[in-house]
Amino acid sequence: MRPSDLAQTAALEVDRVSHRYGERIALNDVSLTVKQSSFTVLLGLNGAGKSTLFSLITRLYAIRSGQIRIFGHNIASEPSAALSKLGVVFQSRALDVDISVRQNLIYHAALHGIASKRASELIAQVLDRVAMTERSSERVGNLSIGQMRRIEIARALLHQPRLLLLDEPTVGLDVKARADILEHVRRLSVVQGIGVLWATHLIDEADAGDDVVVLHKSRVLAKGALGEVVERAAGTDLRDAFNRLTGAADQHELGSVR
Repeated sequence: MRPSDLAQTAALEVDRVSHRYGERIALNDVSLTVKQSSFTVLLGLNGAGKSTLFSLITRLYAIRSGQIRIFGHNIASEPSAALSKLGVVFQSRALDVDISVRQNLIYHAALHGIASKRASELIAQVLDRVAMTERSSERVGNLSIGQMRRIEIARALLHQPRLLLLDEPTVGLDVKARADILEHVRRLSVVQGIGVLWATHLIDEADAGDDVVVLHKSRVLAKGALGEVVERAAGTDLRDAFNRLTGAADQHELGSVR
């Protein structure tokens, strides 16, 4: 692929993906795109299908219908090339709380096959990016939840991915810690050129410059720049637009089963 082509390639393309758990439909013909160097908010209530989508993107679940590409690499046929460009912060905590921040990152680097000397360089870089350098020797269990989240973001960045997925990353955080994590990740998107897909049920975590995908009961109801989504839904703001979109979808579903 020529450099000019790579610059135009989406960080993430989800193309008509569906998924079921038995008879229950978790995702229904879902399509979305995350551009390079962009911040995209995947907005949906609990149970909308956000975590299922993340499980498919990361290959925790096999794709049965549709395609997912990361920088043009199909994750089904080119998993190594695709996943090498991907960093993930899952909703559930995954740090070892009994060892230090640095030990956690060293272990993660080893899983990615990063040599010791290079790992030390990268660890210093990612801790600096999330403003946690001074806590590198601290036992993880002594950190606040917000600080742990920063370390999880640092860990996800360790192998220098070009796409970062975060699934409900601010759950359990207070207002200040939430704003802090959002600020850090938005800065990464701008400064490091990373494409970000930020999944949340909290409408106020979307900002005016973001792209937004509204996912509701397995379906994408709207997508595009935040202002465009609000305008097309005839809303006064994103909260109003979200309520209009989901309310109309629920009424349609109710009518179809009568």
